[in-house]
Amino acid sequence: MQFEAQLHWQRGDQPFLDQRYSRAHELSFDGGLRVPASSSPLSVPLPMSVAANLDPEEALVAAASSCHMLFFLSIAAQRGFVVDDYRDHAIGTLGKNTDGKMAMTTIALRPAIVFSGQQPSADELEAIHHASHDKCYVANSLKTDVVVEAPR
Repeated sequence: MQFEAQLHWQRGDQPFLDQRYSRAHELSFDGGLRVPASSSPLSVPLPMSVAANLDPEEALVAAASSCHMLFFLSIAAQRGFVVDDYRDHAIGTLGKNTDGKMAMTTIALRPAIVFSGQQPSADELEAIHHASHDKCYVANSLKTDVVVEAPR
């Protein structure tokens, strides 16, 4: 299996060697979705970054959150639990890793889930989160710690 993303950045008539060029670019995907992207203003100051655009760090955190949720929904359904609403406020922390390099050192997933009908016990909920994390391709691909801070 392969997954593709296309990226396009163009300098236009702006200077380049002074490092003051725009970092705004576009990501596009096979289904036709186009996403305006940029460096984070925390990494490259405004106006070279575009605060409203998706940055790579946000995309990484979102990918981990989305992957976990997709497995969570499937596993919950397999175990007979009906999920009505799933929200996550995921937070990635950038810092120095054990090699002294800047890296996403932690991604904390903070899902809030509403079930209808039969409610999972705290142990069942923890087991679904554990199985979801174990199956998540994104989490399995990262060196960083991906932790679930779900309410019990």
